[in-house]
Amino acid sequence: MADMPMDIITDLFLRLPASTLVRCRVLSKPCFSLIDSPDFISSHLHHTLQTGDHLMILLRGPRLLVTVDLDSPDKVSDVEHPLKAGGLTEVFGSCNGLIGLSNSPTDMALFNPSTRQIHRLPAEPVDFPEGSRTRGYVFYGFGYDSVNEDYKVVRMIQCKGGAADELVFGFPYEVKVFSLKMNTWKRVKRVLPAIQLLFYFYYHLLYRRGYGVLACNSLHWVLPRRPGLIAFNTIIRFDLAAEEFEILTFPESLAHENIDIGVLEGCLCLMCNREFTSVDVWVMKEYKVEGSWSKVFSVPKPKSVESFDFMRPLLYSKDRRKVLIEVNNAKLLWFDLESKRLRTLRIKDCDSSYSAELLVSSLVLGCKGDPSEAKRRRERRALEDKMMQQRSKRWCYMLISSWF
Repeated sequence: MADMPMDIITDLFLRLPASTLVRCRVLSKPCFSLIDSPDFISSHLHHTLQTGDHLMILLRGPRLLVTVDLDSPDKVSDVEHPLKAGGLTEVFGSCNGLIGLSNSPTDMALFNPSTRQIHRLPAEPVDFPEGSRTRGYVFYGFGYDSVNEDYKVVRMIQCKGGAADELVFGFPYEVKVFSLKMNTWKRVKRVLPAIQLLFYFYYHLLYRRGYGVLACNSLHWVLPRRPGLIAFNTIIRFDLAAEEFEILTFPESLAHENIDIGVLEGCLCLMCNREFTSVDVWVMKEYKVEGSWSKVFSVPKPKSVESFDFMRPLLYSKDRRKVLIEVNNAKLLWFDLESKRLRTLRIKDCDSSYSAELLVSSLVLGCKGDPSEAKRRRERRALEDKMMQQRSKRWCYMLISSWF
């Protein structure tokens, strides 16, 4: 490889998964410098997104966090990360190979499962409004701001002081945004009056799991209709560049239906549940153009499930004849667009319920990782070595004592 032109090496490396490239850094100093360079990291991500190669599914459940190679479902890998503790670590989004992790609103991180690199977010306290003493509901969003070339995390918290306050005064809230480029949090103060009213009096916010759906440089949630409070569905969007909330229009025919929100091939989509017998999928082909919404397909209730509470499309197959769908947080199925048949995607050793996110193989966050995390690993290894030495000394002492 030493005699191979660097442009050929670069072209070869662009086709490899990130996990392999991490190991290739030891081949030579030029390879090390190439793989760690921001230009190569960006080119590798662009190539992966364009070709759809090395695509994985991230499965998360009560005791499950694994990646599955979409082309080889038997290739299942546990996701080990430094944020893992005794409790349940929440995964609140996936973007360009990174996932958002949270143990609590003040213990969060961005993590790349392909390179095992992590960036811990600075602990940001919750600024409770006056009269509020407990945290009510926490909602997260994670995405890439392509305008400012920055990864951002949105944290929305609704607070409450007591049952009486909930009925009379509503639900005070705060919204804060983390910038990876600046490594800082800041509070969002400008919120349109109409959205302020929705946030303040309607706590059953926004997407079925509280996580924002990323499409067209914005995060989205559905504010579902609620009898006696809100008569129709509303879609809220948060512009990652302007860091402002807006209301997004969609077909009036869906305003009173049971809907959820997702993304398909980068386009925002709505799933309309037809009395739990089928789900219509609508796609917004031109962003923020109400007339561009169109129904693209309808999925019948699978015979293998008792109820059809939730369905979400994830991606088209490479030949575009099928769509991979997630059903009831428990199954992944291929839906044939022509025959309307459903086929279960069977994954090795994954029998429990789970939800799924698409994950690309990327070098985002680099291979060097968070310096503070590297320091913590060194300190942890030093402590483990010290404990091992102490155990060895005790064992030797006991062994010698047994001889006399």
